[in-house]
Amino acid sequence: MQRPPDTAPSARFLVDSAPARADIGAMSLPPGFLDELRTRVSITSVIGRNVVWDMRKSKPGKGDMWAPCPFHQEKSASFHVDDKKGFYYCFGCHAKGDAVTFLRESQNMSFMEAVEALAREAGMTMPARDAAAARKADRSAQLAEVCEAAARFFRMQLSTAAATAARDYLERRGLRTETIDRFGLGFAPDARQALWTHLTDAGVAPDLIIDAGLAARPDDGGAPYDRFRGRIIYPIRDLRGRCIAFGGRAMQANARAKYLNSPETALFDKGRTLYNAEAARTALAGGQTPLIVAEGYMDVIALSAAGFSAAVAPLGTAVTEEQLHMLWRLSPEPVVALDGDTAGLRAAMRLIDVALPLLAPERSLRFVLLPAGQDPDDLLRAGGPGAMRSLLDGALPLVRLLWQRETEGQVFDSPERRAALDARLRTALGHITDQNLRGHYAEELRRLRRETFAPPASPRARAFATRTFAGGKGPARWQPPAAALASTRGTLLAAGSDGQVGEHLREAIILATLITHPALLPDFEESLERATMRDPGHESLRKALLAELARDPEATGSTAGLGTRLEAAAPGALSALMALPHVRIAPPVRNRTDRFMAQSCLRDEFARMFARRATDMETREAMEDLADLADEGVTWRLGQAAQARHRSERSGLHDTTDLGEDRAALSRQLQDLIDSEIWTKRRR
Repeated sequence: MQRPPDTAPSARFLVDSAPARADIGAMSLPPGFLDELRTRVSITSVIGRNVVWDMRKSKPGKGDMWAPCPFHQEKSASFHVDDKKGFYYCFGCHAKGDAVTFLRESQNMSFMEAVEALAREAGMTMPARDAAAARKADRSAQLAEVCEAAARFFRMQLSTAAATAARDYLERRGLRTETIDRFGLGFAPDARQALWTHLTDAGVAPDLIIDAGLAARPDDGGAPYDRFRGRIIYPIRDLRGRCIAFGGRAMQANARAKYLNSPETALFDKGRTLYNAEAARTALAGGQTPLIVAEGYMDVIALSAAGFSAAVAPLGTAVTEEQLHMLWRLSPEPVVALDGDTAGLRAAMRLIDVALPLLAPERSLRFVLLPAGQDPDDLLRAGGPGAMRSLLDGALPLVRLLWQRETEGQVFDSPERRAALDARLRTALGHITDQNLRGHYAEELRRLRRETFAPPASPRARAFATRTFAGGKGPARWQPPAAALASTRGTLLAAGSDGQVGEHLREAIILATLITHPALLPDFEESLERATMRDPGHESLRKALLAELARDPEATGSTAGLGTRLEAAAPGALSALMALPHVRIAPPVRNRTDRFMAQSCLRDEFARMFARRATDMETREAMEDLADLADEGVTWRLGQAAQARHRSERSGLHDTTDLGEDRAALSRQLQDLIDSEIWTKRRR
């Protein structure tokens, strides 16, 4: 795979680019503002709204994305985006830059307009447009350096005599030396100014220590004191690997708080940060591990030590919208594995409400319900990695947990209680903004509802469907259903629902007729373009026929030659199509010389296909409306759609060459659609 050349933008591209300097003439931004903006906003999320990623070439977990270039016409994916470094480069037209440059070039924005757009997305306040803001010193890099110095101090303290109890605790938790080193765990001495003295003696300015959240000034104006005292220390790093904050676990049972995090600073926003996010992204690049969302530091460390390296945790709070977006940038379907106690379950249920408005077809969650009273660390110590892997393999989709939340521990023994459940589920569905996804959620919830409330059928009722009569006379006798023959189980009719079978048959007849009568291809090119096939093999043949038309607009190639080319374009699809029994006996396929019969068949089948799909769409939309509000208008729409489908299907019962009778059987609305888009717009 090609890699960007050495001349690609460096990490300082935002500050050093010449166009940027030209626009900054009226106002200079603090240097650290742009660095922070780059950290908070993923360049792939900015560019992803304008391109379609080539997932065969991209590595989302590694932040390595490829797509066709949006700046010049091409079909191959030569446009490379490095999310970690924050730049893009096209190997075709040599366009390059960062998120600001992309907005300027793709949307004709000025530099400041692009910066303001990104700042709004990141939730950052633009600096005041005055000379004082331009002269304000950038402290982000300095604060990060102070945090790194503090992390080194805490790490050294873990080996002292004062940290004996801390080392014993980590040993009891099963942490080896290599795991402690990998996560940089340390210890804060139980002294009021141990870190303060160490940093100030090293020449660090007092204001930097306080602004980094490492020390605080008392209200009485006395000397500053260390925030972390007598605690095991967990360094918190951002996606760039910088130490930006700390978490501390108290060693004394009577401590005011068992866990303590750094306060929010210019570097650290706990609602936008995930513990272990950088290491998890690196682990996900291999594609062999799921992204696991645990509850705390020790859960993440235990999971990583057991081989589940892509584990992260929120920082002592419920998962926020910003953290969800971070998770989805790392993986499209993270697995939430919170503690199996009441608090853990409550947190999982709250997360449902946060996630529902943000869901999308490629963006969801799964949930692992841990045994009662256990967290991931407890489970791993009791059952090892295999126990955790089994739970991950059986992770529940979000819709199942939603159903469990609304039904668990309740009794639905009256119409009113079931109606209240329906109302709650409709409210939850209303939060899903993606219409297609909302429809699939509604379908799954209806299935779960049927399973829950449908009364079990009695043995006599089940046997009624298989009632037979001895010799066609006398009283009915009852017998269990006979086992289906293998030949019956393998038929198309046994493979799916009535609608699926009808669609499959119609697609097969259309394709087989066109293949056996290639001279008709130009006449039905427009219909073939519209008729996306539901069966994957049929869709491959449809695309191959369209490609054949592009190669030979007059379709003058022989049937034998066409078959060879189709078999090469869609291996196995043509032979499978022609082997279907209903295709072999179809008159337009058997009679290859009757062009008029084939033409009539194609007109009829295309008409019924488009009519059925139009009425299916109308029915689905009306059912969605009915789920929200049942009124006479929706009921009328359902009735009209049912009549239109009945008429369109009934038209197929008449084997006649006079299409006028069939057309009159369709609803007026569908007839206009077919007349205008199928029959009258022939290719000349």
